[in-house]
Amino acid sequence: MNHPPRILKVAVPAPLYQSFDYLAPANLATPLQPGMRLRIPFGRRRLVGVLLDVVSHSDLPNARLKAALDCLDDTALLPDDLLNLARWASAYYHHPVGEVMQQLLPPGLRRGQPGELSQPARWRITESGAQIHLDTLKRAPRQRSLLTLAQTGESIDESALEKPLAPWRQALHTLEQKGWLRQETSAPAQPAPPQPQSALPELNAEQARAVDEIVAALGTFATFLLDGVTGSGKTEVYLRAAQRALALGRQVLVLVPEIGLTPQFVQRFTERFGIAPVVLHSNLSEGERSRAWLAAREGSAQLILGTRSAVFTPMAAPGLIIVDEEHDPSFKQQDGFRYSARDLAVVRAKNLSVPVVLGSATPSLETLYNADSGRYRRLELPKRARAAATPTYELLDIRGQKLKGKLSPPLLGLIKKHLDAQGQVLVFLNRRGFAPSLLCHDCGWLALCKRCDVRFTFHRRDNLLRCHHCGAEQRPPEHCAACGSTALLPLGLGTERIDEELSAMFPEANVLRIDRDTTRRRGAMSALMQQAHGGEHRILVGTQMLAKGHDFPDITLVAVVDIDQGLFSADFRGPERMAQLLIQVAGRAGRADKPGHVAIQTHHPEHPLFRTLLGEGYHAMARAALEERKAAQLPPFTAMALFRAEATHRERPVKFLSDVQQILRNAGNGRIELAGPIPAPMEKRAGKFRYQLMIQASQRGPLHHALEQAMPQIDDLPSARGVRWSLDVDPVDAD
Repeated sequence: MNHPPRILKVAVPAPLYQSFDYLAPANLATPLQPGMRLRIPFGRRRLVGVLLDVVSHSDLPNARLKAALDCLDDTALLPDDLLNLARWASAYYHHPVGEVMQQLLPPGLRRGQPGELSQPARWRITESGAQIHLDTLKRAPRQRSLLTLAQTGESIDESALEKPLAPWRQALHTLEQKGWLRQETSAPAQPAPPQPQSALPELNAEQARAVDEIVAALGTFATFLLDGVTGSGKTEVYLRAAQRALALGRQVLVLVPEIGLTPQFVQRFTERFGIAPVVLHSNLSEGERSRAWLAAREGSAQLILGTRSAVFTPMAAPGLIIVDEEHDPSFKQQDGFRYSARDLAVVRAKNLSVPVVLGSATPSLETLYNADSGRYRRLELPKRARAAATPTYELLDIRGQKLKGKLSPPLLGLIKKHLDAQGQVLVFLNRRGFAPSLLCHDCGWLALCKRCDVRFTFHRRDNLLRCHHCGAEQRPPEHCAACGSTALLPLGLGTERIDEELSAMFPEANVLRIDRDTTRRRGAMSALMQQAHGGEHRILVGTQMLAKGHDFPDITLVAVVDIDQGLFSADFRGPERMAQLLIQVAGRAGRADKPGHVAIQTHHPEHPLFRTLLGEGYHAMARAALEERKAAQLPPFTAMALFRAEATHRERPVKFLSDVQQILRNAGNGRIELAGPIPAPMEKRAGKFRYQLMIQASQRGPLHHALEQAMPQIDDLPSARGVRWSLDVDPVDAD
């Protein structure tokens, strides 16, 4: 009896809004399941796709179908819940399903690496190695470090060595050749269920109530907004809820907005439970990311900690999802597949029937709207834990004052006062580099990036002009390009300049700068954070990297140098972002037994946002902002999407978006509003002219219906040739 051929529906990693049909590989013995990876021919290339379904019929004749080359997995690598999440996300964000499926996998698995968790090699000291005096290896520091670890009697797990001792492989093999280490073949015993490793701090009434509600929801879906002021003990609530989920044999997924926050979470969870979370973020090697992902899939990893893309980590026994600093725009992917990890965490929790906790001291207006509407359950922590006092605020009016750099005499006096009292000071400026401009004093010429509509930033330590938007670099000129003068001056202030000026004024304070420039190298952020906590550095200078979630118990003064630009942003979200950033950075002050003070330099002390935010608090500002959004019919009271297009010639994105506008107007049937094409806030970036088309609707349904009808036509537009374009549903950035 002839059986009909099996037709494989495959998601192909290509920007195409469809799946593709293939025949099953010849002589395949493995039963095919959705979620397996297949190696397939695609044009002249061989790609790795994801099997979506096995059917008996194709719209194409079987003779025209190619056969898949191979099945890479014995069982489905992607579980059903992730496949369903990817299908939902592809439909909601109107993004090609093949590219969405690729996002679920770490880079190594996307290219076809084995989908089984291999046991990392382990090494143990030999008898001869135990006799070696470490001083004999002074000129071989990696060998010495490895032998030091081995002489403790514990075996060395090679996967744990990739970060602290990279590159370490050659050193390991050298020690093996010398006969001082031997490789073990047996796998280590499975770890015991995690148990609290230290005495637990006492919870206040609000923390205890929050923990009780979250724990009571384990095994069911619920979305909690953990709305707590800075220093209120939100992390302790996370730990207690995680403890209960782990005790039930369930896994816990924790999402943080930035890589810089992972070390402190790893430390807190490790100290509490005696096991380190597996970590997933872009700074890890491919091997580390694949091992962590596979360990979570198999269930051997009980705690999973990661940044945005970790929302796609498979879990064998899901129990709880936590999103820390849920308001942070870093949770929204800003290129390619433009998803919100926070929103997908809520969707995934619903699909898995587990609770999700969204934590923040400054919740986004969308999240507050959902809480007010009853969609989310609000858990409030209105006061600081451990009897720490809320910091006091002071606006420093710098109009007409003679500044030293950008630092006013009153601010410098406060810094000296807190240093004399043995406090630690955080000086905040959200602008890295030495100066944001290089100016000719004689004619006013400015050093501009030729590829963008912005000025170069001067980095004095590296003696470079850098564009912070396209990455272009060049040496600063010796002469003005316009008049030939040598009177070239750095204009404005960046963190590098503040570092230099404060080091000169307070040499005994040992200033430490923490920004993207000082944390480029792998492991640099962890090392700098250890130094910041060590007590040697009495002044910390930094950008928003220091504003998010870090606990510095010795900081008594937060000095905000320049935040006025946030008061006049063209983006309707500008005031919200500015308020969140200010409250977050202010929250670093006075977190222990020392009272905290926040000093804000401004040319606009009478601004209404300052008056509301500092006088009545973040939630009063948020209520006022929500009323303004409602009156203006802006999100979250309406649905929004944004088409972006760019090309080397200005007319091309304009023509493409004009065609898109016409298609959407026909598809919308009068139920959507269109604005554009208009130039992006930065019209030219990286040599491309950038334009936008905004779509709004009073409800999500009409907007998504119009997009669903329009996307196939838009994808086929002749005017799309030579244009790079994208669709951003629920945009969080106007640029």
